[in-house]
Amino acid sequence: MTKYLLVGLGGAIGSMLRFGVSAYVGERLGTRFPYGTFIVNCTGSFLIGLVVTVLLARSDWSPNWRYLVPIGFIGGYTTFSAFEAETFRSFQEGELWIAGLNVFLSVTVGFISVWLGVITGRKFS
Repeated sequence: MTKYLLVGLGGAIGSMLRFGVSAYVGERLGTRFPYGTFIVNCTGSFLIGLVVTVLLARSDWSPNWRYLVPIGFIGGYTTFSAFEAETFRSFQEGELWIAGLNVFLSVTVGFISVWLGVITGRKFS
């Protein structure tokens, strides 16, 4: 039962932070391109690389951290389904350039963000 509570707690916090970051970025940069979701996905990709690398290297840490942080918090924070829906909306509206740019940037920068997170995590291990 503890695992589920940790995932739920982390997910709630991550979801609230995702909402806040997306709203903040959208207010500042506009919503034609889904900047908020893009930034959340890239920072979430970095965090998952960092956290999983550190948690794997620290065998003395409680396994509960895995439930709370990467599964709960980062799972609630990242927005891949929102990414897909926003890309589809751009596609439906004939904004093929925006849809394609979102896919290319999210996948490419997201991958690089995971890689940088792993490199950073190794520095803490």
